[in-house]
Amino acid sequence: MKHTFFLITLIVSFSFWSTISAATEIVERVDLQRFFDDEGVEGTFVVLSTVPDRLILVNEDRAETRFNPASTFKIANSLIALETAVVADENKVIPYGGKPQIITAWEKDMSMRDAIEISNVPVFQELARRIGLMRYSKWLKIFDYGNMSTGNNVETFWLDGLLKISAIEQVYFLRKLATRALEAANKNQAIVADIIKLNTANGKTLYGKTGWTSAPDPDIGWFVGWVSDGDTIHTFAVNIDITKRSDAKHRRSIAGTILGELGIY
Repeated sequence: MKHTFFLITLIVSFSFWSTISAATEIVERVDLQRFFDDEGVEGTFVVLSTVPDRLILVNEDRAETRFNPASTFKIANSLIALETAVVADENKVIPYGGKPQIITAWEKDMSMRDAIEISNVPVFQELARRIGLMRYSKWLKIFDYGNMSTGNNVETFWLDGLLKISAIEQVYFLRKLATRALEAANKNQAIVADIIKLNTANGKTLYGKTGWTSAPDPDIGWFVGWVSDGDTIHTFAVNIDITKRSDAKHRRSIAGTILGELGIY
């Protein structure tokens, strides 16, 4: 099913679509829902391509729904940390705080590069305390990131607090980062892209970050990122309900399957 921009604004909230160009082709792929059904999970998939300018949706209603970004916020958080100079660079060692953690690998001081690879929450919470809520409020607005809300808890607002973002908003934020179009230093945007680089094969590079909310009933699992194949950028976002721990693996597997089905990666 294909929609024009004019028609789709009649049935969805304008706040989700106000950044979409009238030239963007919007395609709902109901057939790709089978990949979620095969794994027995509820979820959505969104991919935004630069050439052609096309937005593909699976489960449109959910694609518009905002959830806590969880550790996918580490992408924006890393850029904010660099822009505010609370960390000198991606290799500067940051203390985790010395307290026991639910994941023993987190019980180590490490650089932002290493921390994002293992999704080290306490290290990014230390960065959050250095940044502070006032500067977050400013930068979330600059980035037009989700609902741009922090609340009062600087350590958890992206995990189980007020900050929420939709899959559609994720891919537009990531497109700006991937094309160095955010209002931030090109050098810092390039650093953040580099620290979330996952793999390069056959002339295509995959960037990405997973996330898992700590809010129950159910938890929400994310995998977001982009594929670059030279002239074209394809930003993508998957989120699913996690009702049991074994569901978590479906974040990346479903993304990989659909990206393959679309001939993107």
